[in-house]
Amino acid sequence: MTDVSLNAPEYDATFGDFWALLKPRVMTLVVFTAFVGLLAAPGSLHPVEAFCAVLFIAMGGGAAGALNMWWESDLDAVMKRTQKRPIPSGRVTRDAALALGVALAGFSVVMLGLATNWAAAGWLAFTIFFYAVIYTMWLKRSTPQNIVIGGAAGAFPPLVGWVAATGSVSLEAVLMFALIFLWTPPHFWALALFTRMDYDNAQVPMLTVTHGRPATRKHILVYTIILSVFALAAAFVGLGGIVYLITAIVCTVIFMRDAIRISKRDEVVAEADGYAVEKAFFKFSLLYLALLFGAILIGSLIGPLGMFGGWL
Repeated sequence: MTDVSLNAPEYDATFGDFWALLKPRVMTLVVFTAFVGLLAAPGSLHPVEAFCAVLFIAMGGGAAGALNMWWESDLDAVMKRTQKRPIPSGRVTRDAALALGVALAGFSVVMLGLATNWAAAGWLAFTIFFYAVIYTMWLKRSTPQNIVIGGAAGAFPPLVGWVAATGSVSLEAVLMFALIFLWTPPHFWALALFTRMDYDNAQVPMLTVTHGRPATRKHILVYTIILSVFALAAAFVGLGGIVYLITAIVCTVIFMRDAIRISKRDEVVAEADGYAVEKAFFKFSLLYLALLFGAILIGSLIGPLGMFGGWL
């Protein structure tokens, strides 16, 4: 793989440059969903243990981000939205990014095991491996299903949080995993609809490139329908209670409505209005996931209220 940083101007790296390697915006999602998984789990950890668990899961997410940027620096250099990242811009070398990723990965896994349990540490290690190797090194450049399968990497944090608190996997943890796993394709395919040229230029086989935008629109609708089933089902196994159920119904109706709208969009019209509907769907998808997990968090805090699974 070409070290694109050799062809870019070299600058002294700052703390901010290394922080950017950890993909802090993605890490925010990792921290939040891991925290929800940990808090929603039965039983409780000591506050210090809980803090350490979330911290080390976040560090593991950052390690995966650094390894992703190390491997994909050649793609980042040709994609408009990623050209200013630390490696393609020449501020950080690929070797430094690799060293940071490996060090953080090892440290986070070991410390999570010591702070909570080794089952959680094993899941964190697998999460980092899945994102850095299975998704980044293999799937992303080899199949239009890259986002579908690779979405598992971003779906593991609440499961890891749950296991950190309980030592085992349960149906509730699997459903939280499923929410993110099924949300990922429509979320990223919406982004791909209005950034297709980036993936064309980088020769990444995103669905918009291999099958075209019309097919991608249909795929968004199909995955949104499947997601809606799991989003509502989660309320019936003790996740979030009445707060979650109401939130899931309202947000899923809106999300489904917009997915149907996108599936029927004419490409000429979409291009003419700058893909405004697609961009709005992408932004709402972020809010949608945040609201679902926020409702699980609130429902876990207020406790049981009666019916479904003892929570409603």
